[in-house]
Amino acid sequence: MEAQAASTPRGKRTRDAIVDAAAGLMYVDGVAGTSVDKVLAASGAGKSQMYHYFKNKEQLVGAVIDRYLEQILGNQPAIFTLSSWADLETWTEQLLDVHRRAGGPIACPLGNLAGEVGDNPKLAPLVDQAYRTWESHLERGLKTLQDNGELAADADPARLAQAAMTSVQGGLLLAHIRHDLTALQDALGIALSYLRGFKR
Repeated sequence: MEAQAASTPRGKRTRDAIVDAAAGLMYVDGVAGTSVDKVLAASGAGKSQMYHYFKNKEQLVGAVIDRYLEQILGNQPAIFTLSSWADLETWTEQLLDVHRRAGGPIACPLGNLAGEVGDNPKLAPLVDQAYRTWESHLERGLKTLQDNGELAADADPARLAQAAMTSVQGGLLLAHIRHDLTALQDALGIALSYLRGFKR
């Protein structure tokens, strides 16, 4: 059963407050460390409102994953319109800009969840789907390059997008742990160099 959508503007505000509160708590304390009571206290919502929109905690985690993905993609708008090699460079710069801000480099919220729920048969597929959605925008951009004759005809855009995502995630992890942006800079440089190996 899917989470209930809000049917009124007031309901949407309440639902959004619950999801935003849960997202903030889970980013810091993880899924296991975030109780429903903590979410209710942080959001100002009542228990009946909570369970109107989310029948269980798993549904709430699913909504949090969607919110994380929305935020992640919102910080890299170039990913939606990739159609040239220059666009790919812009995309990597946008990724870096997020982590140049005060408090950065920050942890990838999806990466945090993956580490915690990667063996959970109900939640792991939701995180994987979020990653696949992220990758799909890269794949579409690489397919556009291929259609325009700028990427080798025998290249596999899906595999290339997955390889790029692997670099991104590894770079994000080390950059955050070491409080040093160079890990992400190098990872993105490696990803671009690898992709350019298929340039035509």
